[in-house]
Formats: sequence, structure tokens, C-alpha cells
Amino acid sequence: MTVLRTPEARFAGLPGWPWAPRYAEPLGDGVRMHYIDEGPHDAPATVLCLHGNPSWAYVWRHMVPVFLDAGLRVVAPDLIGFGRSDKPADAAWHSFERHRQSLLNFVEALDLHQVMLACQDWGGLLGLTLPMAMPDRFTRLLVMNTTLATGDLTDGFRAWRAYSNSQPDLAVGKLLRRGKPDLPLAEAAGYDAPFPDASYKAALRAFPNLVPDGKDAPGAALSQQAQAFWRDQWHGDSFMAVGAADPVLGGSVMDALRQQIHGCPPPLVLPEAGHFVQEWGAPIARAALVHFRLVAL
Repeated sequence: MTVLRTPEARFAGLPGWPWAPRYAEPLGDGVRMHYIDEGPHDAPATVLCLHGNPSWAYVWRHMVPVFLDAGLRVVAPDLIGFGRSDKPADAAWHSFERHRQSLLNFVEALDLHQVMLACQDWGGLLGLTLPMAMPDRFTRLLVMNTTLATGDLTDGFRAWRAYSNSQPDLAVGKLLRRGKPDLPLAEAAGYDAPFPDASYKAALRAFPNLVPDGKDAPGAALSQQAQAFWRDQWHGDSFMAVGAADPVLGGSVMDALRQQIHGCPPPLVLPEAGHFVQEWGAPIARAALVHFRLVAL
């Protein structure tokens, strides 16, 4: 198996990203997962920030400082195939179950507790299946523009998947700027940094086709179990934020998800925010911390 590793020089001087890289091997196969781990380990909460496709932990750069200023620990990994993590070059390496297992092993290896799961896009498709496997570790949920992958696909997602499948060399920075035209060019370049060329983008090509398309597709049963967990067994505190301008995982999808999360209050809606809602993330982080009573009003 060919595993590509993005040269560290491509990440030098990223705007708004001063944190040192760390690496783990959660699957024990030599494939590295990059993460940042900032703030005190005895903090009242640990924020586990899980990104989606085709972004990486850099998408959390507006929210990490807010969490750190509140005295929290922040752990933000890159899914394998993204960001600074290693990149298996064969799209067939990627599966729903393998990526989920890498995250379960990662949480256990770092022995994370009092976890606030912060998730968006694939960070939710995968991340929302984690607490049912380790419920004693998770106490809070901050959920944004994602869903449970139970096998029911929307027309918006099908359109995105068709577009992605037509782009073997997806222009990631350009995609981010399409959703947020005022994104500075230097920050858009931060989204392109992980990918020197198309050979590094196997995960980007694979992920849209890993979303379960039918009740019997890989990952659907896990997601259905997670749906039951959030509805019937979740007793933690939840906060939802919605980028209303997202054409794929916007208001109607998030409203359906909220109905499945026990005790989830009405969301904070950002009318101008798109799919990568963390780009508008500082006010979301502050509002969530107030809701969770981790900072004063």
C-alpha cells in the first residue's frame, strides 16, 4: 500500500494556526494521524473537534482560541487522508468502519474524558457514532451542519456527490471561497496545503461515496444504532448551530437531526453561513460555552 505524507514545509506560516503538530498511529499500522492538543489536561472539559471533507483541523482555527481562553483542553485531529495526516493513495483503503475505528482508538489512546464533541460534516457522520461506544467519556455535544448516515440521501447530497465524482483533482481552497467569498486567499491556501497534487486526494474522492446509500450499506447500521442512542440514551447537554446557507446539510436536515437528539434546544441559526460553518465559528463557540455554563454571561 502506498501511503503519502505531505511535506511539513507546506504548512509553514499558516495564518491563524500557531499550534504544534502531534502524531498518533491509532490503527497500529504505521499510518499517522495528525492532531493538536492544547490547554490543560485537567480542564473542566475537553473539546474534541472533528472536521469533515475536504477540510482539516485548520477549519477550527476561529473556535480553538475561544475554547482555550475559557480554560478548556482542545484536541483536533485530522482524519486519515486529510490535513497533516498520512494519505493512503488507494481510495479502496478508506471505509466508514476503518475511519470510525481510528477515532475510537484515538480517543482511548489519549484517554479523553469530559468530552465536548464538536462536529461538522463527516466529523458528525463519524463522530456521532462514537459516544454510544464509550458513553462515560462524552458529556456535551456541539453539532453543526451534519447528519446521521442512516442510508437516506437527500437530493442536495446526491448533487454534491455527483459534482465531487466529476472532480478527480478537487480545488479545495476554491471550494471554501465559493462558500465564503471574503475568505482571505492566504487562508484558502491553507486548505490546499495538504495536497501537493491529485495523488494525495484519494480520501477526497472516496468520502462522498462512503456515505451509506441504503439501509444495508456499510455504516448505515452503525448510524441507525447511534440514532437510537441519541434519542433514547443521551443525557448530556447539547448545542446546535446551523449555517443556513448550506445547500446540502442546511436547515431542514439539521432540524430533522435535532428531533433525534434528546433534549437538544432550538439551534443558533447563522443566516449567512454556509456548509463550512466553522468559518463563522467564534460567535458559535462563545454561545456554546455560555449555554454549557463553561463561561459567564
